[in-house]
Amino acid sequence: MNKIFVLDTNVLLHDPNALFAFKDNEVIIPAVVLEEIDSKKRNADEIGRNARVVSRLLDGLRELGHLHSGVPLPNGGTLKVELNHRSFLKVQEMFGEMSNDNRILAVALNYSLEQQDLDTQKPIVLVSKDVLVRVKADVLGLMTEDYLSDQSVRSGDELYTGYQTVLVHPAVIDEFYTYRYLQIKHLQLQMKLYPHEFVILKDEMGTSKSALLKVSADGTKLEPLYLSNDPVWGITARNAQQRMGLELLLNDDIPLVTLSGKAGTGKTLLALASGLLKVEDERKYKKLLIARPVVPMGKDIGYLPGEKEEKLRPWMQPIYDNLEFLFDTKKSGDIDKILLGMGSIQVEALTYIRGRSIPGQFIIIDEAQNLSKHEVKTIVSRVGEGSKIVLMGDPEQIDHPYLDSASNGLTYLIERFKQETISGHVMLERGERSKLAQVAADLL
Repeated sequence: MNKIFVLDTNVLLHDPNALFAFKDNEVIIPAVVLEEIDSKKRNADEIGRNARVVSRLLDGLRELGHLHSGVPLPNGGTLKVELNHRSFLKVQEMFGEMSNDNRILAVALNYSLEQQDLDTQKPIVLVSKDVLVRVKADVLGLMTEDYLSDQSVRSGDELYTGYQTVLVHPAVIDEFYTYRYLQIKHLQLQMKLYPHEFVILKDEMGTSKSALLKVSADGTKLEPLYLSNDPVWGITARNAQQRMGLELLLNDDIPLVTLSGKAGTGKTLLALASGLLKVEDERKYKKLLIARPVVPMGKDIGYLPGEKEEKLRPWMQPIYDNLEFLFDTKKSGDIDKILLGMGSIQVEALTYIRGRSIPGQFIIIDEAQNLSKHEVKTIVSRVGEGSKIVLMGDPEQIDHPYLDSASNGLTYLIERFKQETISGHVMLERGERSKLAQVAADLL
């Protein structure tokens, strides 16, 4: 049976293509949603961009007929801008205030009441990314759903980690140490392996015998890690996942690297140390470009005084903290003098990366979990010839109002690129910042 989906504003501001995501069902856009989208279209951020995209899509659909009467969609469904069903009396009994959210609820409720009087009833489903709107809808007896069509994975447990542990006969481990490679097809593994994925072989007999290997670019062999565990700008890998990360970061044949993990697992420090080695010591790249999105945690503190560099400093301070550690600076302000003297390290906000072409640089994007799919596409498509880009973040620590662990740009990038030979990923799990930081990441 076909359904009627009533869309909340936040669904369209999150993904303008949600208009076409409901197959052959009927999509209803309450009139108040158009008002809210219109109020956002002048914003200079991602929400403003999405509001403008929705406006253009609706304007294009007008050519197929009157939106208030309903127009056909390419997937066989219909779209309608609802001007009726706006009576607020039923909702007012439960929620007195005539807010925009309650007006959207009123449209869905009136549709539901109307369907009860028909011989052939269609289920009414309110789709919203606002948890409280879904709670209110449930109180009113309405069916409600989160918008999940854009999620890269179904749950956090299914996130690609970049490595697997395999129990094998000890003779297999001995064979690897003898010949320095293993043919994957001969192992008869039950799981799928991706290019540059890491494999930890452990003895199924329970001994301490083990080996750390990496899938070859063509996906046919398990090979040893090419890098030793020597320090990189004073940083030595403290666990197997950090060693995997350095293997990817220092491999010039892998232009796209993604790192995920909880706070304190060493993502930023490893990336910066690798970038400094490649730029300053090996001269493989001409510049180290470090950027992060300007998304506040908690309430925004408002406008900041000063020139661009002074305004950016509070947002970029986590980067400077790591650079101070790597350069072992003693006094406040020393890192600024070092960076000014070197000239090959640039710290930017992502706002200033749009529209650029960036060749021959080692690019680090921190806090990438706060980016949308479109923003990640915009950034990665800026990478020019001879550049390497590293995106990292914690998908469980998101400050963006319309993103979650399964729909953010970092998760999307990891899932879409895991089969590509030009990319590599590893999830760092063990905290190395301090014992306190590790316990806090696990418990809080």
